[in-house]
Formats: sequence, C-alpha cells, structure tokens
Amino acid sequence: MKDPAPPRHPLHYGDFRAYLIGRVCAVLAQYAMMIVLAWQAYNIARETMDTAAAAAQLGLIGLAQFLPLFLLTPVTGWVADHYDRRIISRLTLTLLTISATLLAFATYEGWVSLPIIFTIAVIVGISRAFNGPAYSALAPNLVPREALPTAIALSSVAMQLGTIVGPAVGGYAYAAQPWGAYALAAALYAVALTGMMMIGKVPQPPRDTTRHPIRQMIDGLSYVRTNRLVLATITLDLFAVLLAGATALLPVYARDLLHVGSAGLGHLAAAPGIGAGATALFFSFRPIRTNVGNKMLVAVVIFGLSTIAFGLTPFAPANIAVELAIVSLVVLGSADMVSVFIRQSLIQLHTPDAMRGRVSSVSQLTISASNELGEAESGFLTALVGPMVAVIGGGIGAIIITLIWARLFPELRLARTFDPPDIRAADHSQETAQ
Repeated sequence: MKDPAPPRHPLHYGDFRAYLIGRVCAVLAQYAMMIVLAWQAYNIARETMDTAAAAAQLGLIGLAQFLPLFLLTPVTGWVADHYDRRIISRLTLTLLTISATLLAFATYEGWVSLPIIFTIAVIVGISRAFNGPAYSALAPNLVPREALPTAIALSSVAMQLGTIVGPAVGGYAYAAQPWGAYALAAALYAVALTGMMMIGKVPQPPRDTTRHPIRQMIDGLSYVRTNRLVLATITLDLFAVLLAGATALLPVYARDLLHVGSAGLGHLAAAPGIGAGATALFFSFRPIRTNVGNKMLVAVVIFGLSTIAFGLTPFAPANIAVELAIVSLVVLGSADMVSVFIRQSLIQLHTPDAMRGRVSSVSQLTISASNELGEAESGFLTALVGPMVAVIGGGIGAIIITLIWARLFPELRLARTFDPPDIRAADHSQETAQ
C-alpha cells in the first residue's frame, strides 16, 4: 500500500494566508499602541509629576486595558463559540481602527490628554476582549485536521512576533512622529480588517442549545481547571510574565536610567523582537517536536534570568550599559518565543473545537493579565521600591514560580509531544495492528 500523501502546508489555503497576514498586522498594531500609549502617558505625566507618580500612570494604563478583559472573559468566549468568528473579528477590528485614528488626530492637533488616553485604552481593552478569542479559535477552521498543528504553530509564531516586534515599531514610529505612530497602528488594523473580509464562509462549531449560556460559560473555566496540562501551561505564563514584566518599564529605563530617549526606547523595544524573530526563523526549519514540556520550563527560567540581567544594566559602565540591556532583551525575546510556541500549540491541540473560543478567552485573559496587569504591577511596584528592584525581583520570582510549577504539575515534565493522549493512543494502536 502506498503511503498517504503528506498534508498540504497551511499556506496553501488562501483563507489561512489572509488570516495570517491579518493576525500579524493586528497584533503589531495592538502592541505598538500599547508602548506608545504608555510612553505618551508617561511623558505627559512627567510634565507635572515626579518619577514615582508618573510610573504609577503606567500601572493605571495597564489596568485600564486589563479590566475589560477580566470582566468580559466569560461572555467573549461564549460569543466566539456561538457566533460567526469572522463577523466578531471584523466588528472589533473596525472599532480598533477608529480608536487608533482618533488618537492620531488628537496627537496631531495637540489636544491629546491623559483622560483621552485612558478612555481609548478602555475601548481597546473591550475590543480585544471580543477579538482575541474569535481570532484564536478561527485558525483551526481554515485548514484540514492534518495541517492543523502547523497552522497553530504559524499562528502562534505570528502572534508572538507581533507581540514583541510591535513595541519596536511603535517606539521607532513615535520617535519619528508621535501622531504617526497611531496612524501606522490604524493602517495596520485596516490591513487586518481587509484580510478578515477576504476569508470566505467557514465551518462553525456545534452549538449547544440545550443548556443555559451561563452554564456554558462556566464550562470553559471548568475545562481549563480539569485539564491539568492546559491549566499548567496557562498559569505558568500568567505568573511568570506577571512578575517579570521588564518590558513594561522600558519607558522608565529609556528616559531616567539609561538616558537614551525615545530613539533609544525603539532600540530597547526592538531587542526582544530580534530574539523572537531569530527563534521563529529557526523553528521554520527545525520545529520543536519532542520533550516539549521540559523545554518550555527551561525557556521560562532563561526568561527570568535575562530579566534579572536587564534589571542590572544601570549598574554597568555607561559605555556598555545600553548594549548589555539590548543583549539581555534579545535573549528574553528568544526564550519567550520558545515558551509561547509550546504553550499555544499545547492549548489548541488539547482543546475540542466546540470549546476553543471559551478556552481561548481564558488563555487571552492570562496573557493580558501577564502583560497589562503585569504593567500595572510593575508600575505600582516601581512607585514603591524603584524600577531596578521591581525588574530584578520580578525575574527572581519568575524562576521560583517555574520551579514550583515543575513540581506541582508533573504533566508539564511528562509532555513529550504536542499530540493529545487520545491521538497518541490511536497512533500506537495503528502501529500495533500493522
């Protein structure tokens, strides 16, 4: 008997290509706006406040974006599992495009202010709360099951590249022209919207009409709680990145510790993207396939160590401090890329399609908690103990959390491949039968 033909690459499918381009652009715009919102708010605050009070504004900006996600997570996941995920994404991308355009206009005209920035931050948080689960859960509907692992990996890589390269794009654009940074974000959102409009009709997951919507919302949380591997991967990222939020304090380091200004902020923000991009390129040729759980744990430890190294850079000689900071952030981005690649692949492949929207909403909540809430934690902690103590302590905390999780969740250490147990068992049975 001839061997079955290998599955076509996900990029062979036009809908997935449109989806992937849109996802890259949307995440680039999202994280470019996040760094610009923080930098602009910090600069406005520093005109009338001291460093500690201005740093607290960074915390409030993160909180303004996180609270809508926290409050809406059960609803947004249920919506993504019961309505057309394309339409949800189209509506939210339209709102995000309008928000970025408004900030560009306000900055250009000179009437941008902290209340306007905080209001837009809340709107962005609400839009992302609905957009994230729909976008994440849509990818598996665009390719056949055989091509799904590669599609999920590409989607994860695209998201992570956007997550880490986005701040660099925002930092450089803001250095060139503050209003232009928001205009660029609006253009990227518009491209993402165009890509989403190009996706044709896709299969919808089966909808449970026999149970109350609230009960179904709770089902998503219950699934995460009872699937220990999914729970471990989600919560490890939550606590590790929540503590080690070095990138949240880049404006403080750029302006007040390393004294490199907005141009230097772009260099610092670009550094994690360089590490992530190089790692993603390596994965395109040599993807991770074995011993995935232990590799994820090691990656998070390296993430914590590089965070500590970055925190210590102001103590380095002035002529090499910036270079050391950039190298530390490059390693940080590379380690984060490994962790996210493994985590997202495990979560998607261990979750049934009918539940993907709700599980994706929980995953998004933890990612946002580790990013936006991490910004809030870093900002408030900086106001209390200073930026260097906050960053170094966070890196140490991330390492401690990883060691605890390795012991609490042996499922992580035992995860050898991305395949769920039922698929591995079926493969084993087929081999035995042959």
